[in-house]
Amino acid sequence: MRLLIVEDDELLLQNLKFLLGAERDIELLGGYTTAEDALSCLEKAKPDIILLDLELPGMHGIEFIRRAKTKMPDVEILVHTIYGDKKNVFSAIKAGASGYILKGATPRELIEALYEQYQGGAPMSPRIARAVIREFHDYQAEEEFILTKRETTILRQIEEGYTYKEIAQRCNISPNTVHTYVKKIYQKLHAKSRKEAILKARRKGII
Repeated sequence: MRLLIVEDDELLLQNLKFLLGAERDIELLGGYTTAEDALSCLEKAKPDIILLDLELPGMHGIEFIRRAKTKMPDVEILVHTIYGDKKNVFSAIKAGASGYILKGATPRELIEALYEQYQGGAPMSPRIARAVIREFHDYQAEEEFILTKRETTILRQIEEGYTYKEIAQRCNISPNTVHTYVKKIYQKLHAKSRKEAILKARRKGII
């Protein structure tokens, strides 16, 4: 594993170099205190993994991830930071990071995270993994209730084969109102036809 470290804390950088450089299967390519310096040697060094702090002088770690992935799309980036807030976590992942470990992890946990990522995994501190799962759950909940109760009722009746006029009579509303509801349903589901709306609603578990 060819490893490059980007960390602005000089003492921590030296400790990381000492710790990780002693690993038999890790070839330590160097350590840098700024994103700019790391970027300038990236293509020449050709690391497999970059261990990256986010709060750096000058260029922020998120921007570094974007630029590094542009230069070397296959490079793996493991974020190593004190920041576990939602904004930093998801910005780093969206930018191209595949792992996120909070500082305070034990030396063995950090080493195992590097090996896991090198082998194709996506290591995350338990707190970060839980935040990612929670975000996914929240997204799923929003998707599930994307339609109102009335819209869902109308879509189910369309699925059952009722006409707009029949749905209007069953719901005690006008056919024009039904048409308005159907238009909103199509917009929310990004559908262009009854068939497509029904299919997408089924996939989302709405009907």
